[in-house]
Amino acid sequence: MAIKRIGVLTSGGDAPGMNAAIRGVVRSSFARKVEVSGIFRGYAGLLNDEVRPLSHRSVSNIINRGGTILKTSRCPEFMTKEGQKKAVEILQRNSIDALVVIGGDGSYRGAAALSKQWNIPCVGLPGTIDNDLFGTEKTIGSDTALETALGAIDKIKDTVNSMERIFIVEVMGRNCGYIALKCALAGGAEQVLIPEVQFDIFELCHEITEGYIRGKASWIIVVAEGAIKGDDLAKKIMDMTDLETRVVVLGHIQRGGSPTAEDRILGGRLGVAAVDALLKGLSGKAIGIVCDKINIVDLEAATTGYKLDPREDMGLIKILT
Repeated sequence: MAIKRIGVLTSGGDAPGMNAAIRGVVRSSFARKVEVSGIFRGYAGLLNDEVRPLSHRSVSNIINRGGTILKTSRCPEFMTKEGQKKAVEILQRNSIDALVVIGGDGSYRGAAALSKQWNIPCVGLPGTIDNDLFGTEKTIGSDTALETALGAIDKIKDTVNSMERIFIVEVMGRNCGYIALKCALAGGAEQVLIPEVQFDIFELCHEITEGYIRGKASWIIVVAEGAIKGDDLAKKIMDMTDLETRVVVLGHIQRGGSPTAEDRILGGRLGVAAVDALLKGLSGKAIGIVCDKINIVDLEAATTGYKLDPREDMGLIKILT
């Protein structure tokens, strides 16, 4: 089947660089004489028929903007058979022959269902700050989120050293400790807690107490939200060491802001590669990058094959503190 119109949507949490990826899809499609429709507010917008044609000019001056011009949302309804059937009908009504989905693992599962169960040509682009998808060394938004969190830690460190306190910095990472791990290493933190590695609160407090006895009065502990909540950890540390402990929760600032050069380039390259893949007849695939080369894996593999190996970085943190 010849592809005459491609739909593009962003789904799940927003990530800096998504706009660059949208731009890549649109400009690449028009260069190949293929029309593009933007689907607003992710799968929820698809079910509400929020579909509009995009022109070459629709993506002007967006490469430097954070967030996504197509908006995004989460949509449990889409994961039902009824929701998917409705989505297929709306795609057909809008003469959309293929779909590019920019998002994380949940977005990929939706695209995989459309491809495998409903025969809709789909490819996924890795848009998530967590960098937790198999088949790509970097996901769109992860570099910007890391730089944003690191900048905050650098500023917090000034206060830590001035006031000689323990500071806990809670970063995003419900199931993956990538941001916390890299921030801790780059920011010179004394400790990092991530979901992938169990920690001993007694051992941690013992290290803090021993350091305090030696004259070390300031600590930074970077915590991924999925490991333990910052407030809970602070209370345990104060109860066990009697040392003043403060918590900073970076929250959604990690999702925002102008994307870094790396995320802009990555988004554009992957957007072009997605169109190439669809026009070559590929479907049910995730487009990523490995060793600076485009890499293509099955969507299902992209959501199940990833596992963070923190051993080297955690060892470096211990050595360098």
